[in-house]
Amino acid sequence: MNNKDIKILLVDDEPDILEIVGYNLSSEGYQVLTAENGIEAVKKAKKELPHLIILDVMMPEMDGIEACEIIRKNPDLKDTLITFLTARGEDYSQLAGFDAGADDYITKPIKPKVLVSKVKALLRRFKEQEVENENVKIGNLVINREEYKIILDGAEMVLPRKEFELLSLLASKPGKVFKREEILDKVWGNEVIVGGRTIDVHIRKLREKIGDDSFKTIKGVGYKFVD
Repeated sequence: MNNKDIKILLVDDEPDILEIVGYNLSSEGYQVLTAENGIEAVKKAKKELPHLIILDVMMPEMDGIEACEIIRKNPDLKDTLITFLTARGEDYSQLAGFDAGADDYITKPIKPKVLVSKVKALLRRFKEQEVENENVKIGNLVINREEYKIILDGAEMVLPRKEFELLSLLASKPGKVFKREEILDKVWGNEVIVGGRTIDVHIRKLREKIGDDSFKTIKGVGYKFVD
């Protein structure tokens, strides 16, 4: 996704903020929408479905906290990133923002270039999430990451969650050798693992279901998916 495809909704009751921040974001190629209060922000968010909302806290008619709570309840906006931009730096204000569903918190005053840098960092999350949700197609295998299912030779198959996540990880980069430590971290995380052969057992099951030739063991290192 290019910058020109990304919509950013900037919400603030100060015209100067809308003008300066809006100009800097537009200069980066983003589509910038603006609103002057929470009520207007909620309406525009529902209509435009922005990728990111930069939301002031203290505003007339409806403050940013309430607006954020309403936006977070809309299923069409579940993937929208929200960051608060406000002069209020107190801890309680930040906590209230995160409790309302914000992804980040930026305190004014802030240099426009620094804000743009923070926006880019936030949007990287959106792009990573977008990649994670994309279907993966390799030969006769399709991995549907959103629905946790695969299609092999035209036949739909549902795998146990850990088998699916292991397959999805290895198939995300065919030919790459994933080390055992990386596999454990990304598939099992902090979960308790019973026995040190957990990965091997899951690979064996995947070989039985997907095909033995699709997986290669790199002795003493890990595994890779063979295209």
